[in-house]
Amino acid sequence: MEAPRLAHTMSSPTSPCEEVIKNLSLEAIQLCDRDGNKSQDSGIAEMEELPVPHNIKISNITCDSFKISWDMDSKSKDRITHYFIDLNKKENKNSNKFKHKDVPTKLVAKAVPLPMTVRGHWFLSPRTEYTVAVQTASKQVDGDYVVSEWSEIIEFCTADYSKVHLTQLLEKAEVIAGRMLKLSVFYRNQHKEYFDYIREHHGNAMQPSVKDNSGSHGSPISGKLEGIFFSCNTEFNNGKPPQDSPYGRYRFEIAAEKLFNPNTNLYFGDFYCMYTAYHYVILVIAPVGSPGDEFCKQRLPQLNIKDNKFLTCDEEDGVMVYHHAQDVILEVIYTDPVDLSLGTVAEITGHQLMSLSTANAKKDPSCKTCNISVGR
Repeated sequence: MEAPRLAHTMSSPTSPCEEVIKNLSLEAIQLCDRDGNKSQDSGIAEMEELPVPHNIKISNITCDSFKISWDMDSKSKDRITHYFIDLNKKENKNSNKFKHKDVPTKLVAKAVPLPMTVRGHWFLSPRTEYTVAVQTASKQVDGDYVVSEWSEIIEFCTADYSKVHLTQLLEKAEVIAGRMLKLSVFYRNQHKEYFDYIREHHGNAMQPSVKDNSGSHGSPISGKLEGIFFSCNTEFNNGKPPQDSPYGRYRFEIAAEKLFNPNTNLYFGDFYCMYTAYHYVILVIAPVGSPGDEFCKQRLPQLNIKDNKFLTCDEEDGVMVYHHAQDVILEVIYTDPVDLSLGTVAEITGHQLMSLSTANAKKDPSCKTCNISVGR
């Protein structure tokens, strides 16, 4: 028996010319595996000659959708009523072998003109490698299916979050950002050996490095954007940086105006938590016209430096004044090299709290505060 069709797994096409699977559903039966073997209780009739899809093409890939098309021989083509699409994460190619026969195992689509769009956050995640294979099927009057052999297996990878998805994250982050507190410096904690290495091998200038994979799985800056991480949060009672840090006992401090000013652009990069009560917001500061600025302009929502919920820079009585959000932990990425001579390096007096480190930290996919309704 077919499972009820899940209307919420489909959305409107992004353009009028897109053909969309309007009747996409998950079949609550155990279909053949890719070798054509059927379980004894599969409910599928003996295999007859139906055209086998070949030359599979995947296109228009987003973080939670893709278009698929293929070629077929014309023989028995008019008997096709459905397509079975076997979609698996690449690291688990045998995921159609479930313990219970009533677990949905395949995407089932009515036979519509190709190409068609497969869309749905229930089964697609961003920046994830998948394998896909296709069968053609003919539904019989008794509910059984006659199916073709499986097509070849194709591999593809879904895309990062788009600006639209990041804007949804941005709006969620704005809700909890809280009131704004003053700040005067940006700071970066590292071990003493790091700063010694910078002085000896990089002419005293900290160099941008590729951002790790912490945060949202679909973030377009992870593993791609080059920058230097800074913090800017302050203690609410004294307006100064906290004395504790998870990243090392030596701290570089630099006046805020040397990194963040009207000659820089500000971008929203991510919003996440790590199974904790507090949340992180990643912001990117890029000098106008720099390679980092060009990278962000194409991928990230830009913020007004004078008026946003996270980090502001404005002039009051001829002096630059800075504020940061109180209720989120800001991680600021600056995209250009920074010379140590522009600030000071000193040992902190507090503790090194390793539990607060966000290096390659995984986002909590179940948090309703910082997740959006696309693949995690």
